[in-house]
This record gives sequence, structure tokens and C-alpha cells, in this order.
Amino acid sequence: MTELLDGGERLGREELAALQLERLRATLRHAYENVDFYRRSFDAAGVTPDDCRTLADLPRFPFTTKADLRDHYPFGMFAVDQSRIRRVHASSGTTGRPTVVGYTEGDLDMWADVVARSLRAAGARPGHKVHVAYGYGLFTGGLGAHYGAERLGCTVIPASGGMTARQVQLIQDFRPEIIMVTPSYMLTLLDEFERQGVDPRSTSLKVGVFGAEPWTEAMRKEIEEAFAIDAVDIYGLSEVIGPGVAQECVETKDGLHIWEDHFYPEVVDPFTGEVLPDGEEGELVFTSLTKEAMPVIRYRTRDLTRLLPGTARVFRRMEKVTGRSDDMIILRGVNLFPTQIEEIVLRTPAVAPHFQLRLTREGRLDALTVRAEARTGATAEERAEAARTIAAAVKDGIGVSVGVEVVDPETLERSVGKIKRIVDLRGE
Repeated sequence: MTELLDGGERLGREELAALQLERLRATLRHAYENVDFYRRSFDAAGVTPDDCRTLADLPRFPFTTKADLRDHYPFGMFAVDQSRIRRVHASSGTTGRPTVVGYTEGDLDMWADVVARSLRAAGARPGHKVHVAYGYGLFTGGLGAHYGAERLGCTVIPASGGMTARQVQLIQDFRPEIIMVTPSYMLTLLDEFERQGVDPRSTSLKVGVFGAEPWTEAMRKEIEEAFAIDAVDIYGLSEVIGPGVAQECVETKDGLHIWEDHFYPEVVDPFTGEVLPDGEEGELVFTSLTKEAMPVIRYRTRDLTRLLPGTARVFRRMEKVTGRSDDMIILRGVNLFPTQIEEIVLRTPAVAPHFQLRLTREGRLDALTVRAEARTGATAEERAEAARTIAAAVKDGIGVSVGVEVVDPETLERSVGKIKRIVDLRGE
């Protein structure tokens, strides 16, 4: 296996730390000298790039948030002249102004390299066909996966999202070994295979590389059993680079190795901002180490995880993201994440893996209803029993009472990308 690793993956921990410090100091200087926001932010905190003498000095520098990026829309966070920008991506902007990211030619090369490294860790090899069902366009998923797969020497099938029936046909006809897609859309593809009467275990697929939304071990088991594939996690976010920040190795499936030679991780208390030691759960924070167009310093991702020692690679791992701090529902004083409900739904007979959480207001109190789709052929008695089972499991395992509706198959809205798990109706 070692002959497949690139130079960065062969570094020892001491060599890696020295490289990280060198790159961190250069990044801090680059951001301070070329981005007005960082110059003002550092000055207000009373620090300069020269104050970073060791990696332990990084917490002296202020955080960057998504609000900061939105406040400097569209190009106010860029650290190079516009003439050096080769591509622009952006978030959907559904909750306000989109966050915009830019890439130099060097950034695009680095991005392709880390995605290629990620795919190799997932089990892809040169010559494999990769079916990319992430959305193309301003979303980073499709093009990020595309260029990384090509960099590895794979054949790319740029399916993008949507046209689900056609996706199933392409998988049968083109016979890809690898699929890259959101886990929720993979379940939509599963529905389509079953609708067409095609056994999903009969395809050429060997590995699914799933990202862009939190997913559980229960969903991994569901997908692996349904398709007879290895399901591995990829992590990234547009503000840091896109997909390819961290990757789960197919031989261990024990969390995602962060490519620490390019992205420096911290985990902090989401309320106090205090840096937490490895092993403690909190909010993931990233500082880019090699980005030119738009370096980010201590960017708060809102993703909740913990850092663990490396196993299949020297780089530290991050545990699978359990949820986002801004997706947490506080229901009558109890903290609840969609992934907790997902685990319960996936182990309940008679319901499919498609569910949605609806928040409403009953008098002065919030109420939550779990809407889960019945499996095809489930009887009325089986549906009623499933509703009782889910309600009891939520009450016993999470400690809060919820309503449960088991609805007809294909009732809930399907998504070609990230699924909308929470519908907040409290303001209506």
C-alpha cells in the first residue's frame, strides 16, 4: 500500500508539524497583508503573523465565520488580484447572501490532488470509472470530484444530479466501479433501482464515496447491504476548499483522515470557543495552509465531531460528523439532532430510510413530528406499530416526546443533493 501514497502521506508526525508551522506562518502573513478583513481582525485582537511561533500559538488568532464571508460578498475575502482567479464557486445562499470562494490555478491543482488522494484512500485506482452524481455548477461537489478523479487517472462519468431514472440506466450501461453522491440521493437511486425491477446488488459498483451531509453508521449498513458495496465518507466544505478536506479509508472505515498538510484542524467548545483536547467532541475549526486565492483562518464550520489519532494514515482522524450546531433542535430543554432520529428510523421495520422532522408551536411549547415513509407493501397494522416503535425509541433514547406519522411511500420530497431534514413551521 505504501507505494501508492504520495509524499505528504509519507511524512512522520514531526516532519508534518514542521511543515504545518512553516505553511501556517506563511498563510497568516499572506492573509494579513492582502485581506482587509484579516488585517482589521488581527489588529483588533492584538496579534500579528509574527506572533505565531509554534502551532500552539494559533488560538491567539480570531475566528472567521460564515457571517464574515457573507459580509464581504462577493470578492472581499480574496487575497490575490482578480486576474489570478481561475474559478469561482458559491453556496446556495438560501439563508441569505451566498458565500463566495475563489481559486487560483495553484488552488485548483491542490484541490485536484487532495481529491485524488481521497479517492485513492477510498479504494479507487487509475482506470476505474467514477460516476459523479454530485451537482455541478456553483456547488463545489461535482467539479471537485470530477477533477480529482481525473487527476487520479480515472474515467469520469459526469452525471450530475437529477434525472434519477437515467442515472440508474447509466450505471447499468457504463459499469462504473465508484459512485460519488450524497447519501440521501443514493437512497433515492435505490428506490429507482427497485422501481425498475433491477437488483442493486447486481451492478458493477464496488465503492460509494458519500459526503455533503451528515450520515450515520446505520445508513452505511443500509446502503452497503442494499448495493453490496463499501460505503465511505468524504468531508469538505466550500469555504475551506470543497470536497477533499478529509477522507475515510476503505480498509478501516474508522473515521476520516484529515489532510493535515493542507488543512489544520482544531475542535473548540461551540459556546465558549475554547480549544478542546483531542478526543473531546466540539465544533470543528479549520485553517487553510496552502490556499492562495482565499485563505481562511480558524474558520468555524459548525460541524460537530472530535479529533482522533491516525490509523491507516499518519494524519489525525475526525469522527463522522454527528450533526451541525446550527441543526441542533432544542425541544423542551432536550438537545436533539436529525442523525439521532435517522438511527431510530433505519432500525424500525416497515418504514423506509426517508424521513423529515416538522417543528410546530403548540401554545407556548414547541412540538416535533417525525414523518417517515412506509415501505412498499407495509400494512396498516405494521405502519401503526412502526409509529409506536419510533415514538417509544425517541422517548427512551433521547428523552423527549414526539409525534410520529408514517406516510405513504414517495410522499416526502426527494432531493438531488442535500436533503432538507428539518421543516420549521413555528413562524407560520
